[in-house]
Amino acid sequence: MQNPAPIVLFVYNRPEHTRRTLKFLQQNLLADESRLFVYADAAAGPLEEKAVAETREVIQHISGFKSVKVIQQKTNLGLANSIIQGVTEVVNAYGKVIVFEDDLLSSPHTLTYFNNALERYQQEEKVMQISGYMFPVKHAETLPESFFFRAINSWGWATWKRAWIHFEPDVTRLYPQFNKQKIVDFSINSSMNYWKQLNDYKAGKNKSWAIRWYASVFLKDGLVLWPAKSLIENIGHDGTGVHSIIENTYQITPSKEPVTYFPDIVLENQQALLALTHFFKHRKGNLYKRGKKFLINLFHRINQNFPKK
Repeated sequence: MQNPAPIVLFVYNRPEHTRRTLKFLQQNLLADESRLFVYADAAAGPLEEKAVAETREVIQHISGFKSVKVIQQKTNLGLANSIIQGVTEVVNAYGKVIVFEDDLLSSPHTLTYFNNALERYQQEEKVMQISGYMFPVKHAETLPESFFFRAINSWGWATWKRAWIHFEPDVTRLYPQFNKQKIVDFSINSSMNYWKQLNDYKAGKNKSWAIRWYASVFLKDGLVLWPAKSLIENIGHDGTGVHSIIENTYQITPSKEPVTYFPDIVLENQQALLALTHFFKHRKGNLYKRGKKFLINLFHRINQNFPKK
């Protein structure tokens, strides 16, 4: 393939996760033709310094790519600011970008999928992102190999400069553009808590860049290409991440098959919309499952805060 999109990888304080993410990326068919940019955030405090140093040691010895550039921040930016800065820098320089975080395992065909989709929909203004992850919906085998859906996903994705210029980080500019119907549609027929996430960001309860990116895409009537079978596995739901808890709701095994079908008509797929709506509505499970998850994470937080000898 001519001129594959550059890959941007964001890392912080998880050396083993970073090592695994890189290993799987290196096994991709287009890895040796792709430029890799690694953004390493600085420690937020003394307790993070050892893990951050170990992670930075991992990224000093990367091979298997056309080129590797490591950007080590001198002060802690936080995940949201790191991603906004890094994606903006690279996409402005190259016109397109593939984005990974340090807890994402890829299929050998993930980079091929991203690059084929970036090339195919380069001139389609309505297509604003390519998602590499897919939720574990029921009967995924009945869906098209790839389809359009309104929501973005942040677990392995790609975009173009022409789309990223519409990213609006200021929630006070996004918020007034929603009415009652848009709130329902934004929340996937009220099945997913996206509107709550945007409200929580506005109230300072989260620092999510992704909910602002989704709102930016949604308000532009944008669409996102998704694979029916996920090409990404998120291994960060083990309680090690800054913003993650322990759970298996979104657990999948990356598909080993390439995506060969891309829709010609840029419209949201109604079959996929129904499947994803059903998944979102039932993702939390019954009372027993919710209680079990609550207790697991409660004990995990207690253990993290308990003084170590």
